[in-house]
Amino acid sequence: MSYAAHETTSEYTARRIRIETNAHFDAFVSAFESAVPALPEAEAAARVAEDGDWAAFVRGVQWESPSGFVSVWSSRPDRIMQSAGSDARSAVWLIVHHGVAARMFRHDAGTTLYSPIRVEAHTGREPGTVLGVEVPSAPLASYGINKVAQAGAELDRALGDLLEDLGLPRPTALRR
Repeated sequence: MSYAAHETTSEYTARRIRIETNAHFDAFVSAFESAVPALPEAEAAARVAEDGDWAAFVRGVQWESPSGFVSVWSSRPDRIMQSAGSDARSAVWLIVHHGVAARMFRHDAGTTLYSPIRVEAHTGREPGTVLGVEVPSAPLASYGINKVAQAGAELDRALGDLLEDLGLPRPTALRR
C-alpha cells in the first residue's frame, strides 16, 4: 500500500548556547531538578483528565514550577558511557512549558517537534559544569506562523529567566 504525500523542507539556523560555570555538577543537577520538576506525560494527562480544566492544570504547573517548565523526560548517559571509558558526568532533560506548547499546537501540531527543549549538562576538563541548550525560537520561527514565532520568543524569555533563577547569567541569545 502507498499513500499520497506532499513534502516540504524548511531550513533554519540552529543557535546552540554553551555556558561554562564553576557550579559543582551534582549541585547544579539538583538545583535544576528542583526548579524544573518531573511531570511525565501520563501523569500530566491524568491531572488534566481529573477535572478537564486546562487552565487549572496550567496554573497548577506554574504553582509547582514558577518558570512554567516541567521535565517530561530525563537521562543520565554518563552511566553507560563509563563502560566506554569516559569519566565525564552528564544529564539530559526534555523540558516543556505546557501553556506555551498548547498555544503553538493550536496553530500547527507539528510544533511538538520543537516545543520540548533539550537541556544537557556535563562535566568538562575544568572543574564545574558545562550547560548546553538550543535557542527555542530558532526552529519555531521556521514554521512561518507569526503566533508560533511569538511563542518561540516567549520560550526564549522563559528559558533565560530559568537560567537566571539557577544563578547563571542570561545568555545574550535569550535577552529580551
